[in-house]
Order: sequence, then structure tokens, then C-alpha cells
Amino acid sequence: MVAANYCEEPLLKVEGLTQYFRVNGRYTVKAVENVSFQIYPGETYGLVGESGSGKSTIGKSVIRLSQPTGGSIQFNGMDISRRMDRETKKALRTQMQMIFQDPMASLNPRKKVRDIIGEGLDIHHICRSGRERENKIKEILVKVGLAPEHGGRYPHQFSGGQRQRVGIARALIMNPKLIIADECISALDVSIQAQVVNLMKDIQEEFKTAYLFIAHDLSMVKYISDRIGVLHLGHLLETGTTEEIFGNPVHPYTRSLLSAIPAPNPAMEKGRVAESYDYQTSGIDYRQGKDQLVSGSHYVKCTDEEFAKWRK
Repeated sequence: MVAANYCEEPLLKVEGLTQYFRVNGRYTVKAVENVSFQIYPGETYGLVGESGSGKSTIGKSVIRLSQPTGGSIQFNGMDISRRMDRETKKALRTQMQMIFQDPMASLNPRKKVRDIIGEGLDIHHICRSGRERENKIKEILVKVGLAPEHGGRYPHQFSGGQRQRVGIARALIMNPKLIIADECISALDVSIQAQVVNLMKDIQEEFKTAYLFIAHDLSMVKYISDRIGVLHLGHLLETGTTEEIFGNPVHPYTRSLLSAIPAPNPAMEKGRVAESYDYQTSGIDYRQGKDQLVSGSHYVKCTDEEFAKWRK
């Protein structure tokens, strides 16, 4: 894991991100509400929460697959939350990439792997010749653990883990500064998950790439992340280093998530008691909360009264 330099300017700075989706004239889905976080060069920021909490929506808003309803997004010194000029748009498309959750759905079944991986090179005219393009594709295939001859195959001829490697290669060939990994291991077997995550860590060591790692597998997030943000109902409830979140969870929702992690020791697992958390009966209003500093970079979103109660 690359040690992030927190003296540098953040690579990605998200402030007050809000994302609404209007269904009809009377109903609007409020998917994300006033979310703020930062990602520094070379670090991995894990975003966790239950299904429907807004994790993938944040990823798509950051990479501008969705137009943010409110807030600001600064990437590598550029404002990408509003209408972008041609230069800013090109910089965003080359310096930020995404690995999608379902590798089969995100790969064009009609194209060979070499054309899927090389599509970004073609669009942005990065290679001067066909030979240079082919060499880059072969190098990246080897880098992600595939053979150069795999470039002539179609996505359906690969296993799930191999298809995810193709997705990683497609993102990596542009040499991005930030990769958004949206549940990129959730559809894979446990052994394949470990291979893919170790591959991502090796790539980070070599290329100093930053990750926004979106997942609901807390053990995997703990393994790969430098800092973690806990999301619930579109609100970022708690954020801090991996050690702070797992060693001293403050918000009751965070504690309930961590208490649900199975223990590998049968004796410990037998005595494990999972904490329950129900927002409707908790008496907590996320909309009234504000960021409260716990220690260092460990923040929790709550009112002054709630913060005083939890610190006791």
C-alpha cells in the first residue's frame, strides 16, 4: 500500500455533494445528501454502507456519469462539478477511470478484448502507430495477469475473474491518477477476490494510483483502504483512518456494521452479539448533524448532544 502524503493537495476534493433523481412531478429520490470527503495521491479511500446507501451514485457523480444536483467536485485542481470545457473534459476522461461491478455487463460482447482495452487509446489518439497501440495492450494484459494472446478473444470466453482483470486493464492503460472501483469484487469468488485486490495493490505500488474503493465487504475494505467513510441513507456518517474506524467506531450505525462481521474463530463467533440499529427509532436526524472531530482525521456526523452522549 502506498503511503499517502497528506501534506500535498488532495487529488479529489468533494464538498457538499448532493444527488437527486426526479421520478415524476411529485416524487424525487434523494440519493445523496451533503457528502464531503477527500482523496490524496496514492491512497485508497474505502466507501462502505448497505445496499441503497448511495455508494455507487457517489462514484458515478464523481466521474461525471451523472450531473451532480449540488456541491462541488475538485479533481487535480480542476472544477468538474459544473459545465466543463474541452480541455478539462479530456483531462478528466484520461486521468480518472472506473472499474464497474459487473464485468460482463461493462464489456462489449461484440468486441475483442484488445479493442475493448484499446478503445481509450483510440478515442484520445494517444498512440502514434498501430504497433505502439498493440505493444501497450500486450504489456497491460501481462501486467494484470493475462496472456498477450488473450487480446484476440471475446469477453464470453473468460471467467468472471479474468473479465474483471480485463476491466482493470481497460482502466489502467490510460495511466490514470484516480480509479473508482465500484463493487468490483462483489460478483467474484472469495479466492478470486483476493487475487484481484492484491493485483490492485500491486498496481498502486507501481503506478502510485489512488482508489475510491466502493464495497460492502468490510474485511476487504479494511485490508485495502488507508481511510474509510461510512455511508447510510445518502449521508456520510463517519470517516477516519482504517485503524480509527475499526478500533474506535463512534456512530451507532458504524458499530452495528462492524458487529456483523463474522469471526473466523468458532469460539469467538459463538459469543458474538450483533448490534442492531434502526434509523427510524434511533432519534437521530442526519439532516441536523454536523461534522464533529473525534481525533486526528476521525470525524463523525452528529449534533452536539449526540456527540456528548457517544463520547461518554
